[in-house]
Amino acid sequence: MARNTPTGPPPPPPVQRLRLRYAKRGRLRFTSHRDIARAFERALRRASVPMAYSAGFSPHPKISWVGAAPTGVSSEAEYVEISVVERLDVDRLRVALDESLPAGIDILEVVEAAPQTSLPDRISASQWGIRLPGVALDAAQAAVAAFLAADSVIVERLMKDGIRLIDARAPVVSLRASGGDRTGGCATLCLVVRHVTPAVRPDDVLSGLRSVADLVPPVPPEATRYAQGPLPETGEVGDPLAPDRVARPLGATQAVDDLEQAGAGA
Repeated sequence: MARNTPTGPPPPPPVQRLRLRYAKRGRLRFTSHRDIARAFERALRRASVPMAYSAGFSPHPKISWVGAAPTGVSSEAEYVEISVVERLDVDRLRVALDESLPAGIDILEVVEAAPQTSLPDRISASQWGIRLPGVALDAAQAAVAAFLAADSVIVERLMKDGIRLIDARAPVVSLRASGGDRTGGCATLCLVVRHVTPAVRPDDVLSGLRSVADLVPPVPPEATRYAQGPLPETGEVGDPLAPDRVARPLGATQAVDDLEQAGAGA
């Protein structure tokens, strides 16, 4: 029996790949990645973005997500790549798409992807800030010292297939405590962690601090990702869009009129 094939012409090929950096702020930090992805797809339709689609019986827009932050944390460095069938002006796209998204999901930057490049290949680490309300700086610094002195810090994480043991120490590049005062206030942790599988998240590091130093904040900590990108020898997380920003072409203005109407449908 012959296999059925879709009828009709194939979808138009993509002519431009665009990389977006966006923030997840405020109450939207509690939104799941799946719901954020749905909000993006709706916003792309509202903004009349000429998306490229896959072929087959169930075409879907060509959207690639990279390193999405876990539910419950804020981020200033989330990335997504889209493919379009008409060339777009990146600045006008940023404004139009930002106006079409709910408050708390903010488009910070759009650049055109350089040919033959991969965004995931440029993202190998994240920098996090973790506020610890009610934790004194001395206590935070002592816990950090104990964590860094350990060869490994095994913590438990509940996953779909049950409890899994994870070494929270191995991928940590740097960790330091600052802010607050010696006896009270709100200490802040600055954490740089390599991307591994499974990913070590801020809550894993906090579990490690509780394990090695009994550090338990009296109120829930507040984690924010401030950077996500390559990890040079300096240990500071780089900008994954920097090479694309240098290569950005000028004069790409097609489909601008449709994009400017994005706010009307938001």
